[in-house]
Amino acid sequence: MDNKQIAKEVIDALGGRENVNSVAHCATRLRVMVKDENKINKEKAENIEKVQGAFFNSGQYQMIFGTGTVNKIYDEVVAQGLPTASKDEQKAEAAKQGNWFQRAIRSFGDVFVPLLPAIVATGLFMGIRGAINNDTVLGLFGTTSEAFQATNFYTYTVVLTDTAFAFFPALICWSAFNVFGGSPLLGLVLGLMMVNAALPNAWDVASQATKYAVDPSKDIVGKIANMGVLDSLKFTASVEATKAHPIYFFGFIPVVGYQNSVLPAFFVGLLGAKFEQWVRKWVPDVLDLLLRPLIVFAVMSALALFIIGPVFHTVESYVLAATEWILNLPFGLAGLVLGGVHQVIVVTGVHHVFNLLEANLIANTGKDPLNAIITAAMTAQAGATLAVGVKTKDAKLKALAFPATLSAVLGITEPAIFGVNLRFGKPFIMGLIAGAAGGWLASILNLAGTGFGVTIVPGTLLYLNGQVLKYVLMVLVTLALGFALTWIFGYKEEEVEAQKEVVAEDIASAESAPVALQAETIAAPLKGEVVALENVNDPVFSSGAMGKGIAIDPTDGVVVAPAKATVNLVFPTGHAIGLTTENGAELLIHIGMDTVSLAGKGFKTYVEAGDVVEAGQKLIEFDLATIREAKLPVITPVIVTNTADFDDVLTTKEARVNTGDYLLTAVK
Repeated sequence: MDNKQIAKEVIDALGGRENVNSVAHCATRLRVMVKDENKINKEKAENIEKVQGAFFNSGQYQMIFGTGTVNKIYDEVVAQGLPTASKDEQKAEAAKQGNWFQRAIRSFGDVFVPLLPAIVATGLFMGIRGAINNDTVLGLFGTTSEAFQATNFYTYTVVLTDTAFAFFPALICWSAFNVFGGSPLLGLVLGLMMVNAALPNAWDVASQATKYAVDPSKDIVGKIANMGVLDSLKFTASVEATKAHPIYFFGFIPVVGYQNSVLPAFFVGLLGAKFEQWVRKWVPDVLDLLLRPLIVFAVMSALALFIIGPVFHTVESYVLAATEWILNLPFGLAGLVLGGVHQVIVVTGVHHVFNLLEANLIANTGKDPLNAIITAAMTAQAGATLAVGVKTKDAKLKALAFPATLSAVLGITEPAIFGVNLRFGKPFIMGLIAGAAGGWLASILNLAGTGFGVTIVPGTLLYLNGQVLKYVLMVLVTLALGFALTWIFGYKEEEVEAQKEVVAEDIASAESAPVALQAETIAAPLKGEVVALENVNDPVFSSGAMGKGIAIDPTDGVVVAPAKATVNLVFPTGHAIGLTTENGAELLIHIGMDTVSLAGKGFKTYVEAGDVVEAGQKLIEFDLATIREAKLPVITPVIVTNTADFDDVLTTKEARVNTGDYLLTAVK
């Protein structure tokens, strides 16, 4: 089956062109925004040739084709009339979907995801340092942990591992400003204000660290006192010690640095970005460069230190306490429950809440038990997918399951969950059971990563601080359990074969419908001068990429049906309409060039998608003057978009046509 035929089956499985709002693609997947999810024939979609899996997630129906194939399929579905959108546009549209809680969680995810590379790298380096910094390893080099910590190289490792977390609020503020429409640089500076060295260090205040006027570990006082040049000065060897404490503004507002905080920085970024947008509206352009940052810094720094910081620092402390209480439940209950439900949460699309919890744990405690539990949940799904791949006799399913398993063990479970396990149901359930067992084992073993954002194989580096053997044991046990449960209970070849037979019958019956292509004569849908398609000043049409046809330079603003046909789509702007004739010719009538930019101004439609129209029936009215005032061409192509299904497309030799005159023939 060629790509064009696959594209047709994709459109059909999606519920037709009229059910598609927009289509885009990434490196591996066709991403479709649909009007009604219930109109998607998911069984047919998953069984289309070259489709490696399909699922509905984050407001999009996503069809996995793989690198190198997806772009070709995308080109074909666009050529057949599906409206396009960028990934960012689709993301913005998808963000509007779901309830307020889902949207809020996605916002958290949007802020934290860009930070993951820095946090992951920092966590990996921390794990490596933990593996090195013990007497057993260092003994091989003739040194000790205490001696190693006194070296300049150790200082360098502290800089390498601690910087990202020391300035975590600055990173969060920067990302939040970027996500919520502010100036990222202003967010970065506000975040740095929250960790300024002039403020008491939050870690020191929390731990009630002792501060010294003079460092007692070094004989500084004595050395100074013995310097001849300072003989006239009197020094005392006494050292005054004090406890770190907050600064109290106005006598009652405690202010500290927010080195170990997440929520205060997030809300400073959110409110700061919205405040900057408001300031931008009324500040004169000529003064914007000066006044906007001045006002934003003055207002938001005060709010950050005196209101947002103290309030959300308190909230954050309760969140942290609740998280730690759950993780410390006896008998590994936390791992049992979270390991069992985590992948269900992933399917709902609100799993980004764990980014907040994990960031809070790392920032405050330096370790992340949630990472181990999440790893167990993901490993179990990898084991279930592997079992399906090994047990199935279907070559296509094997070709999907094995790469999905590899992707899962590298920390990306999406293809495994949506492409295999959820598709058959039972493997997903077996994965949940194995995930619960693996999470329980992780809790019993007290596993905790030095960072978050990576799992399974890459995540091993987060456990080099003396935990790597226990981590590997947990992963192997969970993988084996997911595999075994799915092999025994979760997948039976005969059930799948029966399902495939039903789908095949549905597809066959659909394909056997009496829609055989026949030669089709098309009348002129409007009045005007005939223009050869190659002379249209738009390469999309003139090149024939959309199909063969002809164009008309209209003399009036009425479009009528050129034959008895079904309306496939009517663009919301009214500038174009798609029809399928009784004999199977698919037509596109596109009024003018770039007229979509008019956003419907000057256009009036008289039909809707799904209507059956008779030849000569009025479809659209448009105002020629409006189009010309916008300095846009009014030349209207009439295209047979499924030209490849016909032997040829012949066009009129006349220089001028009236509505109803012969225009073209699709020869079969």
